Amino acid sequence: MKVLVIGSGGREHAMAWKLSQSSKVKSIFIAPGNGGTHLNPKFKNIDLTNINLLADFATKETIDLTVIGPELPLSKGIVDLFKSKKLNIFGPTQRAAQLESSKGFAKDFMYRHNIPTAKYKTFKTSDEAHQYINEQGAPIVIKADGLASGKGVIVAMTEKEAHDAINFMLVDNKFGDAGAKVVIEEFLEGEEASFMVICDGKTILPLATSQDHKRLLDRDIGPNTGGMGAYSPAPVVTEEVYSKVINEIIHPTIHGMAKDGIPFTGFLYAGLIIAKNGNVKTLEYNCRMGDPETQPILMRLKSDLFEILYNAALGQLNSIKIEWDSRTALAVVLASAGYPENPKLNDEIYIEDRLIPDSYIFHAGTIFKNNKLLTSGGRVLAVTALGNSIKEAQSKAYEVINTVKFNGAQYRKDIGYKALNNN
Repeated sequence: MKVLVIGSGGREHAMAWKLSQSSKVKSIFIAPGNGGTHLNPKFKNIDLTNINLLADFATKETIDLTVIGPELPLSKGIVDLFKSKKLNIFGPTQRAAQLESSKGFAKDFMYRHNIPTAKYKTFKTSDEAHQYINEQGAPIVIKADGLASGKGVIVAMTEKEAHDAINFMLVDNKFGDAGAKVVIEEFLEGEEASFMVICDGKTILPLATSQDHKRLLDRDIGPNTGGMGAYSPAPVVTEEVYSKVINEIIHPTIHGMAKDGIPFTGFLYAGLIIAKNGNVKTLEYNCRMGDPETQPILMRLKSDLFEILYNAALGQLNSIKIEWDSRTALAVVLASAGYPENPKLNDEIYIEDRLIPDSYIFHAGTIFKNNKLLTSGGRVLAVTALGNSIKEAQSKAYEVINTVKFNGAQYRKDIGYKALNNN
C-alpha cells in the first residue's frame, strides 16, 4: 500500500514513523515533510502544499490512503476534493472542520447540543467587545474566530490585557480574516488535558490520554506556545473524568454533528479543562491530532496505525481494537532561539549518532540543505522516550537531549511535573 502524509511538523514525522511499521505499507510520501523525514530512507518528501496538486499527485501515484496532519488543508476542503476524485483520505470535510476553523461555529455547536463549555459571546466590532470586557472584568479569554497558527487565544489576566487583545485583533487586524470576529469567554479554573479520538462518522475509537505544556518556561510561565512538551497517559484524566469526557463531550459531539447533517470522520481533539471537583468542560476542538501530544501517544501505540486509519477512512472502524504499551511516553520540545515571537532560522543542528533504547527524535522545524541539517521553524525537535514511570521516561528524554546541539536551543526542564504531582 502507498500512503501520503500531508504536513511538515513533528506530528507528521511521528505519523509517518508509525505508519512505516505496518507490514501492509510499501511506501510513504510526505508533503512537504522536513529535514528528518528527508534523511529517513523509508520516506520520500514531496515539495507540494497546493491541495489541487496534491490530489493530482495522489491520483498519478495511485495512493491508497492520504492522512492529513495540520488544520489548514482541512479548512481549504482537501477531504472534499480528494473524495470527489474517489481518493481514499482520512479527515473531516470542510464543513465538519469548522469545529476548529471557526471558534464561533464550535461554541454555537456546543451550546446547541448541551456540551459543557465556558460562557461566551461573539463580536465583530471593537466598541461592543470593549464594553463587554468592562462589564465582565478579568481574567477573561479572547479568541480569534479563525485559524491563527496556534496564536489566536489570549488569556487576559487584567482588563488592560483584554482590551489590548481586542485592539490587536479587531482594530489593528493583526490576524487578518482569522481575527475579523472574536469570541470572548469566561476564564475557567482547572488543569488542562488533551483527549483525542478517531472517528469514522459513527464509531469512536479513543486514543491514549495525554497532557501538554503550553507555556514557554518552567512552571508554566512565559508566553503561550504551540506546545513545549507532552506525556501520555495523563494521570489527571482519572477513570471518572474519562467517563465524563466520553459521555458528556465526545459522544454528544459526534452525534450532534451527525444530527446537524455534518458527519465527522477524522481525528477529533477535545481540549479539556478539569476543575478540582472533577467537572470537565471543553475549551476547544481541533480536527487533527495535537502536536506534541502525537509523539508520545504514537510511541505507546502497539496496534497497526495504517490498519486503523485505512478502516476509519472506509467507515469500518467498528471492527478495530486498539492496544497500548502500558509504559509512559514523554516528549520534550527543543525550540529555536527567539521562539515564539521571532524564531531564529538556519542554525545548524548536530545530533550524536548514539542509540538510546526506547527513544526517538521527531523533527518539526528542520530542513536539509547543502548537506546540512538546519533549523527552519520555531519548534525544531521533539525528543520522545518511553519509561516504566513518568520519572524514568522524563530522565531518558533529557538524556537524549544531551546528544543534540544547535545555537540558542531552548527547552523546558520540567516536562512531566504535573504528572509527578498527580501520582
